[in-house]
Amino acid sequence: MVILIAALVCSILLAYSFTPIVRVLAFKVGAIDVPKDDRRMHKKPVPRIGGLAIFLGFFITCLFFCEINVKLLTLLGGALLIVILGIIDDIKNINAFVKLFFQLAIAALPVVVGGIRINYIHFNGVNHDLNALAIPVTLLWMATLMNAINLIDGLDGLSCGVSTISSVSIFAVILIQGGKISPEALITLILIGSCVGFLPFNRNPARIFMGDTGSLFLGYTLSLISIDGLFKTHALISVFVPLIIFALPLGDTLFAIIRRVLSGKSPFAPDRGHLHHRFIDMGFTQKETVKILYAICGILGLVAVFMCDKMFDSYSVLKSVMIGIVAIVIFFIYIGILKNPKYRANTGLVDEAAVASKEAEKLAEKHETEKK
Repeated sequence: MVILIAALVCSILLAYSFTPIVRVLAFKVGAIDVPKDDRRMHKKPVPRIGGLAIFLGFFITCLFFCEINVKLLTLLGGALLIVILGIIDDIKNINAFVKLFFQLAIAALPVVVGGIRINYIHFNGVNHDLNALAIPVTLLWMATLMNAINLIDGLDGLSCGVSTISSVSIFAVILIQGGKISPEALITLILIGSCVGFLPFNRNPARIFMGDTGSLFLGYTLSLISIDGLFKTHALISVFVPLIIFALPLGDTLFAIIRRVLSGKSPFAPDRGHLHHRFIDMGFTQKETVKILYAICGILGLVAVFMCDKMFDSYSVLKSVMIGIVAIVIFFIYIGILKNPKYRANTGLVDEAAVASKEAEKLAEKHETEKK
């Protein structure tokens, strides 16, 4: 327990301490996110590559507290390469297909050399071997999760917070299944600490974005942790556990691809149709939207944790899934109530003077732009 607490505190402090340094570095190397379209919610240029601070907190803490072996070294080596890719993308904006190629190439390091792969899927008490499909399926999972975490990184603190909540869910599942602190649990806890250390600088109004540097790193690390910690658990339907934990980013990504293809666009073409954009368009503020999505991610995580309890049978698992669905439906009904202008005004959620001031600022900015 002392080692766990020490590792958690160390990762928090390191990520927190490195973030101001990385912020200064971002300005020096030109890694700045300029609000050039309506997809971006911020109004002023904000430095990115903040994910470098998360990575440094994670990397250094792992070297101090984790057992050094081939699996860990390939995980950390791949993490370093994916962070370098993210930094280059945050500065130069790499082509989407080129970036995907490098993602797969880097993912191959821990998969092929480190042996971290989905060799089988545990379903209904039986292990189903993937055989020759093990490596392709693993690479597909890693690339999907990296890009899913990247795509939901549209609001201050959203992607980092969702990754933290998902990591907590993974940590709980590993403890329930193993009954002891495994290397995967320790690594997950260190990742949680690194994200927590960065969040104070990333929450609204953000002083730094984690950029592709952070989203790719988090997706990469979470995908590897989930392979050893979730896919290989002995839950009744463990194949669904990681899908439920990451349902928010995965679902948003799936609908984004379908939406873009149906409209005749490339699946990689950016748009303003993500779930967080929809909430903003409904009238919620950035902070409210982020809290709503945190809550949804938390509910899904709880469902996944209940599904992994060894005391649960197939009926109990189905019941927990149904409870989760009902909870999310009720939650969205509550959101519908919150959306009502009268309710928001009566409960103080809307400051009419502030709204009028913002509208005046928007008109002034529009007028100034037209003059220029």
